[in-house]
Amino acid sequence: MTAPMPGSLPRRMLAEFLGTGFLVAAVIGSGIAASRLSPSDTGLELFENAVATGAALVALILAFGHVSGAHFNPIITLLDRLFGGIRARDAGAYVVAQIVGAACGAMVANLMFGFPAVDVSTKMRTGGGLWLGEMVATFGLALVVFGVVRSHQSGAAAFAVGAYIAAAYFFTSSTSFANPAVTLARTLSDTFAGIAPSSVPLFVLFELVGGAIAALAIWVLYPDAETTARELAGGDKEGER
Repeated sequence: MTAPMPGSLPRRMLAEFLGTGFLVAAVIGSGIAASRLSPSDTGLELFENAVATGAALVALILAFGHVSGAHFNPIITLLDRLFGGIRARDAGAYVVAQIVGAACGAMVANLMFGFPAVDVSTKMRTGGGLWLGEMVATFGLALVVFGVVRSHQSGAAAFAVGAYIAAAYFFTSSTSFANPAVTLARTLSDTFAGIAPSSVPLFVLFELVGGAIAALAIWVLYPDAETTARELAGGDKEGER
């Protein structure tokens, strides 16, 4: 999301691992805290969850953006690969680091609040409205990320993404997972932020659909591909220096 500093692939993978892990810990941990602080008030719980997640995203993107670009999301990494900002090998490594980091973040969040490290969720999230919500959430997130960068405003990416995710908790029916790694990790916590494993495949499918539609929109709205290759995370130019 921001221009990364030169560094080895393992260093950038560590940044993606830690960033995605902290992101999931923020999502799940704030969900648990909200349900304890505001029992029986779902709206307030969601508000607390959204604000904490959005704030954490701002901080994490600022912290890790100049190391890996702060993707923290396989959709963003795949789009960056599509636009030529990252090599296929590096993109695969980023996705692995994101998925593993997300799982670790979920387990840490569970343990912090007295749950088993792995507590498989039973919370069903299914239905056309929720799937459409995931598609819209992912489409919007990708537009925000690439739109900010291609408009030469990458320094504002942290605030733009944090604000978008906090808002999308409320304006999308799915509460905006918008991230396959986060979606998978949330199966590991049977809490406010959890999702049952059986609900995951269609969530991820519609996230991918949203990302694909976003790719078309980005090509039309922001055709300056060289800017993305230069400024988005983990690109060939940075990795080869």
